[in-house]
Amino acid sequence: MNAHVYPPALDVEDDSRAWLKTLAKYRQPRIRRSAFELLVTLVPFALFWAIACYSLLSEFWPGLIAILPASAFLLRLFMIQHDCGHGSFFARRKLDDWTGRLLGVLTLTPYDYWKRAHAAHHASAGNLDERGVGDITTLTVAEYRALSQWGRLGYRLYRHPLVMFGIGPAYLFLLKQRLPFGMMRSGAAPWISAMGTNAAILALAVAIIGTVGVAPFLLIHLPIVLLAGAAGIWLFYVQHQFEETHWSPGEDWEFPRAALHGASHYDLPPVLQWLTGYIGIHHVHHLASRIPFYRLPEVLRDHPELAGIGRITILDSLRCVKLVLWDEEREKLVSFRAAAQ
Repeated sequence: MNAHVYPPALDVEDDSRAWLKTLAKYRQPRIRRSAFELLVTLVPFALFWAIACYSLLSEFWPGLIAILPASAFLLRLFMIQHDCGHGSFFARRKLDDWTGRLLGVLTLTPYDYWKRAHAAHHASAGNLDERGVGDITTLTVAEYRALSQWGRLGYRLYRHPLVMFGIGPAYLFLLKQRLPFGMMRSGAAPWISAMGTNAAILALAVAIIGTVGVAPFLLIHLPIVLLAGAAGIWLFYVQHQFEETHWSPGEDWEFPRAALHGASHYDLPPVLQWLTGYIGIHHVHHLASRIPFYRLPEVLRDHPELAGIGRITILDSLRCVKLVLWDEEREKLVSFRAAAQ
């Protein structure tokens, strides 16, 4: 765990708008740095993937441990794809979009489809009247109590850790993102994105299978994707599902306050910060999503008062799993047990 001592969280209700102007100077990416970050992520991913595959073919079972770092670097590739979606990685639309599309073949994430859903998430995070797109479904206590017994059971199953972080990644990356039925009203773009990505995934899979065989491909790549997916969903979960997060009805919702207080600062050890693309500095990211991920630490260095806002440690994050309902009276997330009381 980190031993950093940060200033206490500030009452920045009146300052959240001012931060938008303050953070604007960090938005410009450094093109060489962006290219370097892509290179030092893509090459190790390919290397660890090859080591794991060679170990399997050679029956050198200890070498399969390479699946773990390969998963970590695939997660980091997704974070780069994420920055491309915000137009912050190279700050050149075509270059960002095509980098994101190509990375989507590796992450099994159709870039344009995901980009649209994620933009909706950023535009409505913390708005109780705009839930449902790009979010983890979260009910209020009153909504949960109004459900039938079957409805409550379904919600409890959905929020169970085994479903959320086990079945969830497999469903999302292997099924849901292959056929984006939830975007039927968004025109043809999500389907073109998904079908194009599916075709590219198939072509790459056929090429790899032709080289190493079906079994090695499935036994190596599926665990890597599922481990990276589970880690990604965990990060997304704790970045918004923490006790003192911020939600408000639509008429009271304000973007700056919801961004700064509705996302956490997941204070990870330095190695994990780097591997996760500093996405744990999520409150700053939500407030200024055009900041390249590698410049987020600069923000906390120059403005340490931001570090204490929404800060959670690894131990704190483990306790977040039980927080499943928004209590509108107490204005915080609570457990099923607390809601029953």
